[in-house]
Amino acid sequence: MNSTEDLDYPQVILQYNSGFLVSKVMFTACELGVFDLLLESGEPLSSDAIAARLGTSTTGMERLLDACVGLKLLAVELTQEGALYRNTEISNIYLTKSSPKSQYHIMMYYSNTVYLCWHYLADAVREGRNQYERAFGILSKDPFGAMYRSEEEMLKFMAGQNSVWSICGRDVLAAFDLSPFRQICDLGGGGGALARECVSLYPNSTVTIYDLPKVVQLAKEQFVPPEEHRITFHEGDFFNDSIPEAELYILSKILHDWDDDKCRQLLAKVYKACRPGGGVLLVESLLNEDKSGPLETQLYSMNMLVQTEGKERTAAEYSKLLEAAGFREVQVKRTGKLYDAVLGSK
Repeated sequence: MNSTEDLDYPQVILQYNSGFLVSKVMFTACELGVFDLLLESGEPLSSDAIAARLGTSTTGMERLLDACVGLKLLAVELTQEGALYRNTEISNIYLTKSSPKSQYHIMMYYSNTVYLCWHYLADAVREGRNQYERAFGILSKDPFGAMYRSEEEMLKFMAGQNSVWSICGRDVLAAFDLSPFRQICDLGGGGGALARECVSLYPNSTVTIYDLPKVVQLAKEQFVPPEEHRITFHEGDFFNDSIPEAELYILSKILHDWDDDKCRQLLAKVYKACRPGGGVLLVESLLNEDKSGPLETQLYSMNMLVQTEGKERTAAEYSKLLEAAGFREVQVKRTGKLYDAVLGSK
C-alpha cells in the first residue's frame, strides 16, 4: 500500500471495495448447489445444463459460473459445443456438502446471518453493541438467545461451527500433548466436532460436552452418533449452573463472545471445578501483541462487536485472564491457521 503504483491507480482500494461481492458470489454458488451438481455429474457441464438442473435463469447462471471461474472456484473448457464448467480441486474439497472438510454450512451461516448483521456495522461502532435487534428484530441482551432464536438457526450455527473444526480442530488439539488428561470437559461444545476430533486424537480420553439443554438435544439427534461412547453430555448454562469436575476444560471460541468481567467470572468457576494438576485449553484466534494483525482476527473482532458482547484478544490478554483466575504456567502455541491454543495449569 502507498507505493507510487497504488497512488496512481488504487488497485488495492478497488479490491477492498468489491470484497463483499466476491463473498456473495461464492455463497450464492454454494446455496444454489453449483459445486454439488458438478461433483455429482462426474463430467463438465454447460451453463444451460446447470441452469436447467438447478432451476435458475440461463443468463444469471452463466454470469455466476464465469465469476466463479474468475475466482478459480471453477474451471472452464471451450469446446465446439460451447463452454463446459467443472469444479476445481479446492471446490471439491471445501465447497461441496458431501466432503468431510466441507465449509458449506459456515458459509451459509455467514451469508444468511452474519452478512445481515454487518449491514449495521456503522451502528455497532457508534453504539458499541451487537446488532441483532436491527438485523432480525430481536432484543439482543443475550446474544445466544438471538443466535438460537429458532431450531433452524441453532442447526445452522452448530453445523457451521462443526465445519470450522473439520479443518482446524486437529491442529489446536495437537498443539499441546493432551494425552495425560483422561477426563475432558468441552464447555460450550455445541455440535461436538471438536469433541469427536479429541477422542480420535486421544483415544484413552473421554469428553463431556457441556452446553444448553436445547443445544445438547440437537447435538444428540443430529451430530454425535449414539455409538460414540467416549462422548457424553451435560446440560447447563455455564454462567448460572455448576460445572462438573474434570481434568481438562476446553473453551473453544467461548471467551471471545464475552467481555472481560464475564470471562473472569467463567474462568473462576472453571478453576474451582478443575482437579488439581488439571488445566484449561483456550482455543481462540489470537491478535498480535501490538494488534497489527492478523487481518482475519481483526475482522473477527469486528464481527464480535456486531454479533456478541466480546472481542478477539492477544495471547497476553488471555494469559492475564487465566492468571487472574488462578491458572499458572500459561503456554501459547500459534498454529499458523485460523485458531491458536493457550494452555493454563492448576
